[in-house]
Amino acid sequence: MSPNPVAKPFDRVVWIVLDSVGIGAMPDAGEYGDEGSDTLGNIARCQKVELPNMRRIGLGNIKPLAGIPPAEHPAGAYGKCRLASPGKDTTTGHWEMTGIILDRPFPTYPHGFPLEIIQPFEDAIGRKVLGNRPASGTEIIQELGAEHLRTRSPIVYTSADSVFQIAAHEDVIPVPELYLMCEIARNLLRGPNEVGRVIARPFEGKPGHFVRTANRHDYAVPPPDGMLLDRLSQHHVPVYAVGKISDIFLGRGITHSVKTKNNSDGMEQTANAMRTQTNGLIFVNLVDFDQQYGHRNDVPGYAGALEAVDRWLPSLDMRNGDMLILTADHGCDPTTPSTDHSREYTPLLVYGAGVKSGMNLNTRGTLADIGQTVAENFGASIAAGSSFLHEIRKDNSTFQTL
Repeated sequence: MSPNPVAKPFDRVVWIVLDSVGIGAMPDAGEYGDEGSDTLGNIARCQKVELPNMRRIGLGNIKPLAGIPPAEHPAGAYGKCRLASPGKDTTTGHWEMTGIILDRPFPTYPHGFPLEIIQPFEDAIGRKVLGNRPASGTEIIQELGAEHLRTRSPIVYTSADSVFQIAAHEDVIPVPELYLMCEIARNLLRGPNEVGRVIARPFEGKPGHFVRTANRHDYAVPPPDGMLLDRLSQHHVPVYAVGKISDIFLGRGITHSVKTKNNSDGMEQTANAMRTQTNGLIFVNLVDFDQQYGHRNDVPGYAGALEAVDRWLPSLDMRNGDMLILTADHGCDPTTPSTDHSREYTPLLVYGAGVKSGMNLNTRGTLADIGQTVAENFGASIAAGSSFLHEIRKDNSTFQTL
């Protein structure tokens, strides 16, 4: 017998994570070496950036931003979220959104992985590794790619994030074998060395012209039971994941997923999802802000990516029963000397026909407030966070496009 449908304020939630688009340093940012970081604020200060649609929802009302003045009558609800967990990485931010607040950060390896990790890994795969240090993924394959072709040794590297990354040329170590190496690493990295993600980073091409392929695969730590996607599954709510969302949550509670090559592909896949899935949650990560521009300190590229998403927003097939949520998981300020993630508040914009316009959601105590809001909308609840559904909800009205 089919479960009874749950009366819900919003039939469909489109939740878009603008990966690393922070909006100002948190009070403890200095403990992370991030004092003064402000991804959105510093980009706007350094370069003119046109974000008329996000401004219309309320972006400039969250805090002063150069060239993005407050909207006199914001079209949506606006605020910012504090990261309650220690850390500043992808897994921490996304997990917290779904109700998992960590009591200790995932381990990082600023000097590379110790012998107690590397030796068992090399023994298990039957090869020595190259690299074993923090590095930019695109730079280390240019530096060590030729030696990798000669020795057939995989390139292992990390970053300020809690990651164990393995890069290999697809003609030297085929993708299935690279994935097996990642599974071996994932099984070895337990206890105090349980990194947030092991990532396969296949590439192709010739020396001087190596490029990463679309066959990246993330092996995350299994999230604890009871997070948002589990609860939605228990309530028979469909979840459509776009980008790396499925990898972060190991596919749990997800009814359909699609990987993406870049932001442009992510936006196209989101539009496709909105055409095919008329209810439930569409959960999206747009990764280029972080991967392509933040970690490379590319201010013009970051600004251009923000403008591209802003131009795209009005094309979304928004319906009267939809709620659109825009937020981020952490910062990655491209204007600072650091190329690492930054400990920042994340913006929160909520829009839709049923959302009260001009509602100031202020500073939320945790990113989990978003997950709790989504959970409540679908008749569920999660362990952490305070729902703001009652604050933003209004009687249904005729939808007005951006």
